[in-house]
Amino acid sequence: MAGKTPDRQRASAARVATAPDAVAVDNTPDYPGKRFGLPKDGPMSVAPLGRRLAALVLDWVLVELIVAAVTRHSIFSGTQDAHYFSTMYWTLLVFGLEVWLLTAISGITVGKRLLGIRVIRTNGSRPGFGWALLRTVLLFFVVPPLLSDRDLRGLHDRATDTIVVRM
Repeated sequence: MAGKTPDRQRASAARVATAPDAVAVDNTPDYPGKRFGLPKDGPMSVAPLGRRLAALVLDWVLVELIVAAVTRHSIFSGTQDAHYFSTMYWTLLVFGLEVWLLTAISGITVGKRLLGIRVIRTNGSRPGFGWALLRTVLLFFVVPPLLSDRDLRGLHDRATDTIVVRM
């Protein structure tokens, strides 16, 4: 390689890559969750993104309604209500606590239960308090859940070695 120029190296690499007997290795799993030993369909299969998003929205709406009732905030009055900002801060706090504690204890929030999904570690165990806390904090950054891999695991799931499955 010492005598080759960069252009000759590229040409050599191009010849190897386009050789007739060159085989590209495709290690893409047949379906999400296969590499973790999960089934393709039914219970314990990877939950679809739409169901996960709907569970998140259900959790948020439920918490918003409870906090609005406690703080006596009228949801339909918007920012005109004197309790608007305190309601928003409490909603954020209660939502974080709900997601963290319920995920840590059982892997199931209220929204996930209603939609038949749960969070598990990739080895099948429950997430636990530490991993659930990290997962919840990353969830608040919004972007990590949107960047998913072939197994439909967002960055928050990959960082905590979790996966969302059907019940």
